[in-house]
Amino acid sequence: MTEKDEKTYSISELAKEFDITTRSIRFYEDQGLITPQRSGQTRIYSKRDRVRLKLILRGKRLGFSLSETGQLFELYDADKSSVTQLNTMLKLIEHKKAELHQQLDDIKVVLMELVTVEKRCRDTLASAKQSKSGSAL
Repeated sequence: MTEKDEKTYSISELAKEFDITTRSIRFYEDQGLITPQRSGQTRIYSKRDRVRLKLILRGKRLGFSLSETGQLFELYDADKSSVTQLNTMLKLIEHKKAELHQQLDDIKVVLMELVTVEKRCRDTLASAKQSKSGSAL
């Protein structure tokens, strides 16, 4: 298959497929994460751009920054064997998991504090109601 035969996509096709705005796609282009060809003012996205867009969105869902995603793209471009990319990805995953575990621990602490405060509020409210009903007699 020649480059001419390769499927291309318009910005609106990709926006619709991935349910994102064309502005988001242009932002990823401005960040250097995707590099469409141009025909005048029209952007022409390749299969590579489509795959990268899919990876960008997956990375966002997993909590990776655009900078981290860009770093992985650069590593892949430099080393097609992807050994370096995979090692870097494993480090990023390890870091992200540690962050999430810390957030989970923080959430557990906050939930325990909320339960304690809620109990105090309910106890105080119950005492106030008892005092009010006792003084009404």
